[in-house]
Amino acid sequence: MISIKKGIVKKIISEKADICFVEVDVEGIVSKAVNYNKITGIINVDDVVYVNQTARNLQLGTGGYDFVVLNTRYDTFEYKNIGHIMKMRYAPMQINVLSVEEQDSPYHDVFNDFKGLEGMPVIVAELHSMLAPTAIVLKKLRPSAKISYIMTDSACLPIYFSNTVHYLKENNFIDTTITIGHAFGGDFEAVNIYSALICAKEVAKSDVTIVAMGPGIVGTGTKYGFSGIDQAAIIDAINKINGNPILIPRISFNDSRERHNGISHHTVTVVELVNSTCTIVVPKLKHEKQLIIKKQLENNAFDKMNKRFIDIEKYRELLHNVKDIKFTTMGRGLDEESEFFDACIAAAVYCSDLLMVD
Repeated sequence: MISIKKGIVKKIISEKADICFVEVDVEGIVSKAVNYNKITGIINVDDVVYVNQTARNLQLGTGGYDFVVLNTRYDTFEYKNIGHIMKMRYAPMQINVLSVEEQDSPYHDVFNDFKGLEGMPVIVAELHSMLAPTAIVLKKLRPSAKISYIMTDSACLPIYFSNTVHYLKENNFIDTTITIGHAFGGDFEAVNIYSALICAKEVAKSDVTIVAMGPGIVGTGTKYGFSGIDQAAIIDAINKINGNPILIPRISFNDSRERHNGISHHTVTVVELVNSTCTIVVPKLKHEKQLIIKKQLENNAFDKMNKRFIDIEKYRELLHNVKDIKFTTMGRGLDEESEFFDACIAAAVYCSDLLMVD
C-alpha cells in the first residue's frame, strides 16, 4: 500500500539548510509534511505538491509525517551532486553521493593502506535517543575529544531529519557525521560499517565514535524482528578491525511492556548474537533495581561480555543542567526513564576514562 495525495502548501513551519517542515492542505485537512530540499527542491507557500501519506495513515510514531514527493512548481528539478555511489538504489528517489572510499574520493588510498583502529573506543547504541545524552556527557568530560557519529540505515535514512544531530553539531558535541548503507546526508558518506569506522579513525581523526541508527526504530514484538539487531554485527565488525566496542544496554523500569523491563530483550538478543565480545557498561542503581539487573546479567550470553558497573550519581547533573534540548525516549523524559539515561551516562563516563586527551 502507498498513499499519495495532491495538496497545497499553507505554511512554512521551520526550515534548515536541507529540510523544511510545512503544513499542507489535502482535501480540506491540514497536516504537517516534510520536504527535503535537495530531493524535491525549495518549497514555498501556495505550491501544489504531492505528498506520501502512508506512514501517517498507519498512525506511526516517529515516521508519522507526510513527505513531499513532487512539487509541481518545477517542470524539472536537478540537484547536482558529485560521486558515483547510489543510495536508495533502484527506488524512485535514488540519489548519487561521493562515498568516502570510492575511486574519485581524495581518501580512496586511505582505505587500501588501512591497518587497524588501534583500540579506538566505539560506543554502540540501539536507539537514536541514546546519542545526545552519551555525546553530551562525553564532550563535557573530555572537551577536546573528537567525536564522530555513524548513522546506520536501520531507521531514518536522511540525517537531515534528526533535530538531535542538528543540535549536537551546532553546539559542537559531535564533530563529524558519517552516514552508511542507504542512509545519507552526513559529512561523509560510506558504503558500510567497516569503511565508516575507518573514515572516523583515519579521515575524521576521531578519538571516539558513536554508532546508532537514526530516528524510528522498527520493532515487531518478536525476538529477532527489530532493526536494532544490527548492533551484533557492528560489534563484531569493530573487533575485526581492532577497535574497542562499548555497548550501551537498553534499560527501563517504566515501560509497560514486560520484555523491556530491566535490561531489554533487545539487548539480550544482541549479546546472544555477538560472535566476539565487548564491554557492556551498566550504571549502579538503587538496591532492588540493581538486583534485577545483576540477575539478568547471569544469563549465559553475558559470560563473554566484559561487564563494568559505573557509579554515575555525580554525573547526572551534566544532563539535567542542559536546558536547550529535551531528552526523551519513547516519549518519556529524564525523570520518567532515569535508568535508560543513566546507562548512556555510564557509557560516556567509562569511555572518557579510556581517552588520553585533555
